[in-house]
Amino acid sequence: MNPASHQPISRRSFFSSVNNGIHGAALAWLFSREFLRANPHAATIQPELNGRPQQTHFEPRAKAVIHLCMQGGPSQVDLFDPKPELDRHDGKPLPEENLKGTFQVQDARLMKSPWAFQNHGQSGIEMSELLPHMAGVADQFAMIRSMYNVHPNHEPAIYKMQSGKIFPGNPTFGSWITYGLGSVNQDLPAYVVLADPTNRLPVNGVENWMSGYLPPLYQGTTMRATGSPMLNLKPEYQEPGSVTATKRDLLKELDRIHKRDRPHQPELDSRISNYELAARMQLTATDALDIGSESESAREAYGINAKETESFGRRCLLARRLVERGVRFVQLYPRGQMWDNHGNIRSSLPAACRHQDQPVAALIRDLRQRGLLDSTLILWGGEFGRLPMAQGQNPQQVAKAGRDHGPWGFTTLLAGAGIKAGTTFGVTDDFGFAAAENRVSIQDWHATILHLLGMDHERLFFERNGLHEKLTHTFPTRVVKEVLA
Repeated sequence: MNPASHQPISRRSFFSSVNNGIHGAALAWLFSREFLRANPHAATIQPELNGRPQQTHFEPRAKAVIHLCMQGGPSQVDLFDPKPELDRHDGKPLPEENLKGTFQVQDARLMKSPWAFQNHGQSGIEMSELLPHMAGVADQFAMIRSMYNVHPNHEPAIYKMQSGKIFPGNPTFGSWITYGLGSVNQDLPAYVVLADPTNRLPVNGVENWMSGYLPPLYQGTTMRATGSPMLNLKPEYQEPGSVTATKRDLLKELDRIHKRDRPHQPELDSRISNYELAARMQLTATDALDIGSESESAREAYGINAKETESFGRRCLLARRLVERGVRFVQLYPRGQMWDNHGNIRSSLPAACRHQDQPVAALIRDLRQRGLLDSTLILWGGEFGRLPMAQGQNPQQVAKAGRDHGPWGFTTLLAGAGIKAGTTFGVTDDFGFAAAENRVSIQDWHATILHLLGMDHERLFFERNGLHEKLTHTFPTRVVKEVLA
């Protein structure tokens, strides 16, 4: 044994040697805690996994989000991004220099838009004649014309739009938002999905609203726009209220005992929370999705009385009712792939526009009239746009031509809380093929949404396998402040 080990240690020698081994690690941890207390913006503690309201990183502009998810790829050159050069070069090949930096595309001829554009509102935003109702609220939009995605196929591009990566298994941005913010209404889900009731699920199915490696508490809850909001929401038989209350109290006590013996299991906490929420929803969900109290003028404004707009109009009205009751994130999907206009674009694109044009404009007007637009962020757009070339074109079939997927440059719209209304940002090339100036990536879009909700994309994380997982992952990212008020 070394006799020196029994000698008293001085303060100086302690600090000169403590940086090695476990003592040094422990001391560094203690110092880091003191540093973080003195510098609250240096890092952020992971949100509590309980669904209750969470503290934001800074003052939020928005409290809720309505995502109008236009899967399929709305054609920017026919709706939002007029190109005089496209008109002049109609029927000619796309210049080779415009293809640099993109995947190989099929050789095709440029095709001008068959529809006219006009300036609308005091801002003078240009929009197509196909969207007369949305044009009527053009001054409420911020239009980003320089969005781009990284994949030309629907499935990977949708994964990218929803979760920030082109592969499945990651939380969607709706799940990240509810994880970071929690819910202000404990009787309704924080994340509600209103998919089309008559068609199959959208591309990628329920993975569009799954929570990935986040606890299941934060995944989207699908609700039906007609009839019972959810299957099995009501019990199969009636019983006295006191009996129901006693049964729930017993279940709560059993859950408490079960959790006590199994600490640090977020999946268990989420499962219990979901069951408790389901019990509370038996009253609140039915009320939230009952539009019987809405006026006839409201139904008319949303297009609920017309066959073509009934479905999407009803769901837009329900979205307003949900955010009015404190739901954080509401996501709407169109019918099938109606924006995927590979052929017959002269008939298929107008049909897609008619399906949602009037309801979207009514939603914005209704939110504004009720004072909710100042706290609600509206997102409109798809996973990509479409190419300026004709698809399937030959001299005899111009009228039947469509457009192929265009991930390299497309348009998305934002409106509401914190948005610089009546502005356009970004530029595509002369033909609308690719974003050319002030390019905005999917992760930039995600970071901007989080910013409006009071969250820093670098400080919102979930610890997994020793990593701080984030919505924006490790990609270069910036908040698009040019579209913020």
